[in-house]
Order: sequence, then C-alpha cells, then structure tokens
Amino acid sequence: MRIRCIIIDDEPLARRGLKEYIDEVEFLECVGDFDAALKATELIASGEVQLIFLDIQMPRITGLDFIRTLPQAPPVIFTTAYPNHALEGFEVNALDYLVKPISFERFLKAALKAKEYYSLREKELAEPRGGTDHFYIKSDNKLVKIAFDDILFVEGLQNYVCIHTSAKKYVTYLTFKAVDEYLPAAQFLKVHKSYLVAAAQVDSIEGNEVIIGQHHIPISRNLKDEVMEKLLGGRFLKR
Repeated sequence: MRIRCIIIDDEPLARRGLKEYIDEVEFLECVGDFDAALKATELIASGEVQLIFLDIQMPRITGLDFIRTLPQAPPVIFTTAYPNHALEGFEVNALDYLVKPISFERFLKAALKAKEYYSLREKELAEPRGGTDHFYIKSDNKLVKIAFDDILFVEGLQNYVCIHTSAKKYVTYLTFKAVDEYLPAAQFLKVHKSYLVAAAQVDSIEGNEVIIGQHHIPISRNLKDEVMEKLLGGRFLKR
C-alpha cells in the first residue's frame, strides 16, 4: 500500500524537507507540492490525493480556512511553526499536527497514523460479502459502527460516501465502488451509479425514483428493469 500525498507550504525549504522525508518512507508517495493552497484544488478534486501535508500560515488563505472550503477533504497532517493552532487543527479532523522544525522521528509517527487509518479501512472492506452484519467507518474523527439493518441508502460523493441510516447520516473517505462490493447483494441494490438502497427499506417506487421515507432516490434508465425485477420479484400482486 502506498499513500499518495501532496505538500502545501509557501516556504521552499519546508517543502524540500518534507519531500525528502516522504521519499524515505516506503509507504508514502509524493504526487505534488505547491506553494499556495489554491493551486492544489484541481488535483485534490480529482480524487488522486489521499493525504495532505499542509502549512497553516500562508498568504491569501490559511491552511485551516482552505480545508474548511473543501466539500470533502482527504486526511490532513498540519505542518506549522505555530503550536497555538493545534486545537483548531483537530477540529477539522486532522490526523496529526507537526510543529516546525519537524524531526524525522516525529514525521514518521504522523505518517504511521495515516498508514493505520488506511490499513483499517482496507481491513474492514476486505471481508467477503455476508461475512458479518456490520462494519466500521471513520467519521467525525472517530470510528463508528454501522449495522446493515440500520442503513437506508448509500450516496456516492467522488472519493467519499454518505451513509444514510435510520438515526443519522455519516460521511466517510471511501469509494462508492468499495462499499458496493462490500455490502451483501441480497440486501442492497444499486439503483444508480451513485446510489445503493437497502431493499427492505424501500417504501414505494414512483416513476424513476425509489422512495425511502422522505428521500427520493433516482433510478438510472439502464438499471430500471433490473431494479424493478429485484424489488418486485414475484411479490407484485395484481388482479
């Protein structure tokens, strides 16, 4: 496993030092470095970035404000000369907070946190379908247990998913494909390229939408026949 990361720091020496550290860690791969946060927006939006090493005090926009502007940000490790921003850093779900000058030992400790995060995610998604009745995700900086029976539907958001349950919704850094492959096909049905629904939770079908409570979920035209067959499947009573 190699974690694709970028560096955002307006100081050339700081970027060079972090790049050298990254090159020494086998499971990290630097795919870009930027002297301004806004220059990294396109690459982050592409979904290729799995980890950001981000300075806080920068011209135009701070690292903290930049992360807050992203709809769904990859995991972040802040790098800064100012320790007084640590609390704010963790409020935006940072994996770690490194104070300059950064020793390699401290850098490696932060990198291992990122590795643990992705290892846990892969482990949870590696179990075969039907092997359990729940799974764990990381959401709001904590591990949350999700029971299959509590899921209403799953919505794909680029490299993130939003899992809607009977109690609340959870946003987590996963691909829609990974969740689709993990959830048992007997219980969950793909109705759109970005939506999975729990078959047992469907209240009605109206035109090209599946209705679950107050939620209207679109059905793709090319999936309509398959969706209708799996949802109705001999259970449609008619005169």
